[in-house]
Amino acid sequence: MKAKTAILTVMMFTAVPALASSDAGTGGASFLVFLFLGFGALIFACQLLPSLMLFCAMLKGLFHGAAPDTMPKNGTKAA
Repeated sequence: MKAKTAILTVMMFTAVPALASSDAGTGGASFLVFLFLGFGALIFACQLLPSLMLFCAMLKGLFHGAAPDTMPKNGTKAA
C-alpha cells in the first residue's frame, strides 16, 4: 500500500508542470466571455431587485404591529 501511494505521489508531482501553461501572452478574454459574464450579471440584478422588495416586506411584517381590530369578536358568524 505504501508503494502504491509513493508511486502515485511521484506521478502527480511529475505531471503538474505538464498542466501549467507556458504561453504568457494568451490575449485575454474574448468578447463572448464578456458577453456571457454580462448576461449573468443581468440575470443576477433582475433577481436581486424583487428579492430585496420581498425581504423588506417581510421585515416590515415582522416588526410592524398587527393591524387593530383584525380579530373577529366572539359570537359572530363566519362569512
